[in-house]
Amino acid sequence: MADEPSDPALLGTRLRHLLELLDGDVAAVYADLGLTGFRPRYTPVLIALDRLGSASIRTLAETTGVTHSAASQTVARMTADGLVTLAPGTDARQRVVTPTDRARDLLPVLHAEYAATATAARRFEAELAYPLSRLVDEALAALRQRSMRQRIADVAPDLVPAGPTDGGPVTPPDDRRRHQGDRN
Repeated sequence: MADEPSDPALLGTRLRHLLELLDGDVAAVYADLGLTGFRPRYTPVLIALDRLGSASIRTLAETTGVTHSAASQTVARMTADGLVTLAPGTDARQRVVTPTDRARDLLPVLHAEYAATATAARRFEAELAYPLSRLVDEALAALRQRSMRQRIADVAPDLVPAGPTDGGPVTPPDDRRRHQGDRN
């Protein structure tokens, strides 16, 4: 049945729900600590900057295990929240991120929260049949080898146009066939 919670077709929805539960509770801990509005995604960046000093967005992305785009978006939010500053790097395309004094003042509590969250995560994983962090690593590796879009194209080639996509609007399959017929 398509609406069963364990249905693979609901994978993205279920993963978003899991992430909401995890991040929501970590955000609640920040609120308990008086850090209202502080986002869970900030902590790995600030922990990395504490270790590295200043760093490029690319380095932060690699260190925290996210895409350059995700790191850039997080850094933009952190800049707006007064936690980091941005400066040009040695390369005109590079931007260097530096923690502000406000961010440095938060580090003792962030290190304590980070350690507590890591311990809680390990205990959570011990309750599972398979460590979630290992499964996520395996899933990411598999999707780097073959994207979900490619996998969908394998099972339904009429749904996904051949070749790379330009990111433009998606034409429904029926309309695509009709337009292809117009060209003949």
